[in-house]
Amino acid sequence: MSRSLNKPAAEKLGAFRRLPVPPRLTAELVARLTADIVDGRLAPGARLPTEQEMIAATGVSRTVVREAVAHLRAEGLVITRQGVGAFVTDNPRRPFRIDLDEARTLREVLDVMELRTGVEVEAAGLAAERATSAQIAKIVMRLDTLEAAIRRGESAVSEDFALHCAIAEATGNPQFTRFLEYLGRFVIPRNTIAGGSSPSARRSYAETFQKEHRQIVDAIRSRSPKQASAAMRRHLMNSRKRYSKLARLHGKA
Repeated sequence: MSRSLNKPAAEKLGAFRRLPVPPRLTAELVARLTADIVDGRLAPGARLPTEQEMIAATGVSRTVVREAVAHLRAEGLVITRQGVGAFVTDNPRRPFRIDLDEARTLREVLDVMELRTGVEVEAAGLAAERATSAQIAKIVMRLDTLEAAIRRGESAVSEDFALHCAIAEATGNPQFTRFLEYLGRFVIPRNTIAGGSSPSARRSYAETFQKEHRQIVDAIRSRSPKQASAAMRRHLMNSRKRYSKLARLHGKA
């Protein structure tokens, strides 16, 4: 049976205090509601306070409240019943999330790159072992597309990401692809710190990591799992070192 919170009970929850002024009101409300749900202050089956109660308690607009509830519903933390309200799901769990934005620190970026290493080294080895001829052809095509973008003097972030996704796809395990797609373009962070470099410096940087990409692709084409994994590890380890150096050079550390 669903349980509803009365007003005094709602006031005890961390989510229902006056929120600071914009920006990020929705994100702040989502964070507070998520914490209250995961920590058990909003128990499974409990009804969230109404829109009017949340507006009165936090001082935000109806739009912010609705966006926050929609986000929680998308994360599987609440369900909504038309004309009744929003309720905590029976088995709420904190969703896996990596929050990255333009204000991220060097340490946060390096942490994500380290996480990538654990996943993509294995992906490269599995791709070399399992890839179909069509998947290998796609990987080679992505490498060539990346090469062309570099020659045009572009940052080639999207092309770089597409190459890594093609390798993940060639594992035959869709979870590798889903992981990279979850991270999105943030797996290729150089666009945020190399913008102040000279064109020649950016070109030299691009040619360096492209050489490493070729080594990965060559190993996959040769059906050499160990060499493919080793090449991906070298690439990601070197990328972390290069990013750290560039970030410090441009004051992003």
